[in-house]
Amino acid sequence: MDFIDYYKTLGVERTASIDDIKKAYRKLARKLHPDLNPDDKEANKKFQQLNEANAVLSDPDKRKKYDQYGENWEHGEAYEQSRAQQQHSQNSGSPTQGGFEGFSGDFGGGDFSDFFGSMFGNRGGSSKSAGFRGQDLNTELQLTLTEAYTSHKQTFSVNGKNIRITIPAGVENGQTIKIKGQGGKGANGGPDGDLYITFLVSNTADFKRTGNDIYTSVDIDLYTALLGGDLVLDTLSGKIKLHVAPETQNNSKIRLKGKGFPIYKKDGEFGDLYVTYNVKLPTNLTEEQKTLLKQLAEISK
Repeated sequence: MDFIDYYKTLGVERTASIDDIKKAYRKLARKLHPDLNPDDKEANKKFQQLNEANAVLSDPDKRKKYDQYGENWEHGEAYEQSRAQQQHSQNSGSPTQGGFEGFSGDFGGGDFSDFFGSMFGNRGGSSKSAGFRGQDLNTELQLTLTEAYTSHKQTFSVNGKNIRITIPAGVENGQTIKIKGQGGKGANGGPDGDLYITFLVSNTADFKRTGNDIYTSVDIDLYTALLGGDLVLDTLSGKIKLHVAPETQNNSKIRLKGKGFPIYKKDGEFGDLYVTYNVKLPTNLTEEQKTLLKQLAEISK
C-alpha cells in the first residue's frame, strides 16, 4: 500500500496549528462528503482518507507519533520497546531472538511494515504473531432537526465499508458516539479500531433547538389577539391545536410542557415547546373598518 501523507491530504503544512487542521478538514469534508457525491467513488475514497488524516493530526499525541514514525505511527511504541530490549540484551551480552543488531534508519513518512513484520511476526521460528490494534477513525454525519427527532437507520460509507446504524432520537449537535470495531483494520491479527461519529444537527427555518427545548413562533391577526381564538400549529411531531387567550400581547410567549425534543435515550421523555406570538396588524383597511376602529378609539377614551 502506498504511503499517504496526511498533511498533503488535508492540504496543510507540517507546522500547521490544530485550528488550521480543523478548518482544513471541515472545508474539505463539506466538499467530499458522500451525501454530496453519492456515485463518485474517488470522492468517497478521498473522504475516507480525509477522516483518517484528521483523526491523527488533530490529536497531539497521535500527531507526534506520526511525525516520528510516519504511516506506522501506531506501532512506534512497540518498535521502541523492542529496540530497548535489544540494546539491553546487547549490553548484557545476551542475544535476542530475531535481533536486528546494527540497525539504523529514518522511517519518518516511510513504509516499514515489512520491518515490523520481521521484528514481531515470527521470532526464532515461533508461529505466534504480535497483533496491533487498528486505527480509530472519525467521521461526521449531518442530520436535519426533523431526522434527529425520531430514531431511524442510516447507511454511510467509511474506510471502504458500508456501515448501517440506528440513530437514537434526541442526538445533539456536536455529540459523538463510538461504534466499536468499525475503524481501521488491525495488523497481524490484532483487533480493529473504533469509529467515532460526530453528529451535525441543523435547525430549520421554523424551529430552533436549545438543549431539549424547541422554540418557534406563530403569526396571529389583531382580532384573534384581542378576542382570543383557536389555531392549528405545525410541530416536529405533527399538528397541534392552540387556544389563544383574549388580549394576547405581541411577542408574548407560552410554554407547552412535554412538546419539545425527545431526550436522548430516555424513552417517553421530552423537553418543552416555546411558542412566541407575532401579532400582525391589518393592512388595506376598508372605509367601514376605519370607521369602526375610530368608534372603538372613541369608546376607549
